[in-house]
Amino acid sequence: MLAGVSSVFVRTAGCPLRCGWCDTPHAAAQARGRELEIEEILARISPHPTRYCVITGGEPLMAYDLAELANVLRAKGYHITIETAGILSPKGIECDLASLSPKLSHSRPTDPAWIERHERNRLQPHVLRQWMENYDYQLKFVIQSRTDTTEIDDLLAKIGLTIPPEKILLMPEGTSHKNSEDIAALCLERGFRYCDRLHIRLFGNVQGK
Repeated sequence: MLAGVSSVFVRTAGCPLRCGWCDTPHAAAQARGRELEIEEILARISPHPTRYCVITGGEPLMAYDLAELANVLRAKGYHITIETAGILSPKGIECDLASLSPKLSHSRPTDPAWIERHERNRLQPHVLRQWMENYDYQLKFVIQSRTDTTEIDDLLAKIGLTIPPEKILLMPEGTSHKNSEDIAALCLERGFRYCDRLHIRLFGNVQGK
């Protein structure tokens, strides 16, 4: 985790999930995005005084030509983090840190039309394993209560790899720090890492920050 490291974000539009507590609903539909050439993206990135670039979404693996963008970023010396739900195969994409965020059952959509699709797609243990076997990674879980660890343990068993506890991050849900003290205590008990929503603390829930 690179919390506190100055980073520039590239946010893609489009996601096959519709988490009920999603903090970036504006990025869920591809139609909400705007097509940019790679040169345009680089022109927006380059003024920022950092070599750390985070590709996020939406679900970034849905983005057209994402692999080409990652290749260009690598050639220019950027450290690349990809934030993904881990439901689409990496297919060899350039990536220094895979920030994998599998969705637990409390992510159920509020829109009934999305429930079946969301439930079918939200957990793909075999895809998570592909990421974890080929990249440096962290597993980041949005937590509502300590009972969520039962689901986490079940998923880890299905992945079938030896996962150091410090690779597992627990984060409060949505745009709040709800239950943050209880989540921090749980991290201490299990040896997990607490993932603070630092941008919310610093800037509030403001798009573009």
